[in-house]
Amino acid sequence: MNIYRRFIVQFLFQIIIGFILLLLLFIAVWGMIGFSISSADIEKDLSNGDSFYFSEAISMKDGKAVFNDKLKQLVKNQDMELIVFTAEGQIAGSYPSSETDPSQIEQGELASLILGETGEHSFIDLVDWKDMDPYYLLVRRGTALQDLLTETKMLAEWDQQKLNLTDRAIDKLNKEHSWVQLINPAGEVVDEFAAEAQPNHYSFEELSIIAEHDKNSASAYFHEETGQTLIVGIGHNDPAASIDESFYKHISQSFLIAFVILFLLLLLGTFWYARKFGIPLITMMKWIKNLGDGIFEEPQDLHQQSVLMNKKGKLKKKYRLYKDFILALHQLTKTLKDNESERLKMTKTREEWISGISHDLKTPLASIAGYSQMLKSPNYSWSEQETKEFGEVITDKSAYMMELLEDLTLTYRLRNQALPIVKEEVDLNEFIRRTIIYFVNDPNNKDLNLLFNPSPKRISAHIDPKWFQRILDNLIQNAIKYNPAHTSITVSVSLIEQHFIVIKVEDDGVGMDQETLDKLFQRYYRGTNTSDTSMGTGLGMAIAKQLVQLHDGTIQVNSTPNKGTFIRILIPAMENAKEYKP
Repeated sequence: MNIYRRFIVQFLFQIIIGFILLLLLFIAVWGMIGFSISSADIEKDLSNGDSFYFSEAISMKDGKAVFNDKLKQLVKNQDMELIVFTAEGQIAGSYPSSETDPSQIEQGELASLILGETGEHSFIDLVDWKDMDPYYLLVRRGTALQDLLTETKMLAEWDQQKLNLTDRAIDKLNKEHSWVQLINPAGEVVDEFAAEAQPNHYSFEELSIIAEHDKNSASAYFHEETGQTLIVGIGHNDPAASIDESFYKHISQSFLIAFVILFLLLLLGTFWYARKFGIPLITMMKWIKNLGDGIFEEPQDLHQQSVLMNKKGKLKKKYRLYKDFILALHQLTKTLKDNESERLKMTKTREEWISGISHDLKTPLASIAGYSQMLKSPNYSWSEQETKEFGEVITDKSAYMMELLEDLTLTYRLRNQALPIVKEEVDLNEFIRRTIIYFVNDPNNKDLNLLFNPSPKRISAHIDPKWFQRILDNLIQNAIKYNPAHTSITVSVSLIEQHFIVIKVEDDGVGMDQETLDKLFQRYYRGTNTSDTSMGTGLGMAIAKQLVQLHDGTIQVNSTPNKGTFIRILIPAMENAKEYKP
């Protein structure tokens, strides 16, 4: 999966998760609002409560019902009465209670309570309450408010628009924390008692609200003859309020909680996004900056461990989204590192070559310059034989310098892959046989023991004759140069399973130590004794190896001091040779 699809899948997954979280939050808020509405309804009228609400507010201890303080306050404010009893009518508790309350409800009375008029009470079955035996709860309205209203309307002087409260009535009102107002037909309060917190004028809508929503805390009587209204209330709440403060308090709390949860989710989402996307991006930006500064390594922690990989060598989870980009950075880092290493190597090689050239050319040039000075000196008269010897030295040194320059040029061309290779089909038996004849016929090799073991079958190879000849010449010439006279040198050709051709060059000469063997194919310069041109340029084996590789082959050398040297070249046979593309 490429990085574009991975991003699409990642963001789609996050959108789905975010939608689910918002949906859950919406459900939770809606639940809280519903709970708040239910709580507000219960605080207005306990008869709206259900078994769950009362099971939380009422507990059982030693078979007795215990009411919490909040429930007691609601019962008192709404002039309600609670009775908890069993199916047999045994009373487990009641509130408000007195010493004269019965402990048992008769079956007839129980039926009357349960089947009473609608609105007088609410019967609630608490069968699953606390996993105990079935208990029942009866919520019914008290008579205090109605008693106060009845007594007050009997005392009122309707014609005089006065309450005319007696001391006994005033004491009873104070005891119940009640208030009274007398309202004329125009809605104006004409007389009142303990109603300082109540309005002094009522509209038709406000009176309707009292009748509909505040019947538990206030009650009214309409006097038809005078058109006046008498209102008796318990507590100091405003019965004319069109909006219940408790309800809006719960709603406000619900929205506040929802806002806090949403804020926390956004905060956590911000940190999560910063960790998910920010940290990897910062890490990769640091990586790119390091590359720009020439530091070709991926970012590491304080313990010099990769910040991208875990202990198992795999990408950490937070970086997997950028897998393709990280792989590209890895490749770029490796390429830049290799290029830098190659640049340093080329710089070092260039310095070595310059040093080698200056050293290897200095000695033959000194010889040429010295003999030239001697020939032109007017103080000496040289014989014809001496002049001839001087000319031979100058010629040898010039030839050595030309060979050195040619080898340097060839090495550079091989290194930069600028050497043209033109391969063709060649019979290797015949090709090597002619090379051996050339060395045998050379007068300088009169003490040479050079043998050739051809393959019994015709072997064809796809090679460049010019440069493959250079390989054979270098190997055989080295065997001749670095070994004493009468050393046996054997060149052989064979075929391995019709796929590979093996060319071996063996001698029983002085051999090489391990240090020389390790540096045999290196491009190095060494001081050459100009009096012995057979020492060569020191680049022959390095050139031979590169030419073998251009023919899709390998070269291997084994040598033992005082026992000889074994060189093996392996190249593809005709049917397995790679097609050359210039």
